[in-house]
Amino acid sequence: MRKTDKSLHNISIASIKRSTVKPYEFKWTKFYDSNSEFPYSGLELELQEKELLICSTIINADNYSILTTQKLITKENGTESVGKLTGAKDNLYGDFKGYKDKSLTFGKIQLENGVEFKYFIETGKASMIMINGIRTLIKTQQMTNKNIENVTRSWNTKNEK
Repeated sequence: MRKTDKSLHNISIASIKRSTVKPYEFKWTKFYDSNSEFPYSGLELELQEKELLICSTIINADNYSILTTQKLITKENGTESVGKLTGAKDNLYGDFKGYKDKSLTFGKIQLENGVEFKYFIETGKASMIMINGIRTLIKTQQMTNKNIENVTRSWNTKNEK
């Protein structure tokens, strides 16, 4: 049974909030409780009807990664790539050695067709947003809808404390 975009969004946001240190104010990285919070009107995103934005690392109009409930979009040096997360596997969470000297790194996932797909990660505390957003969406493929609801409820309760 296909999971709804809303349930995937809810568990991803709960995971991000659970693992990211407050305050959630970072230079390039944000997560979105709703699509209306997305502040970058200059970026032309083609979202499906019920597709929801989860998080992004946006450096500028030519360099960004945006995670939605259905795909990961990365534009590097003006070249945009889109990868569906169905069947994807975690590959690498970036190079964090000496990250205090670097403000960005790349994470990688392996798409279902075997292609390696890169995405931007802001280093430091902000890194947990993209890493956990992507990791959670990939893990939900093995979960039932009921599992997702229970985990989301549990994480949201812990986040409120």
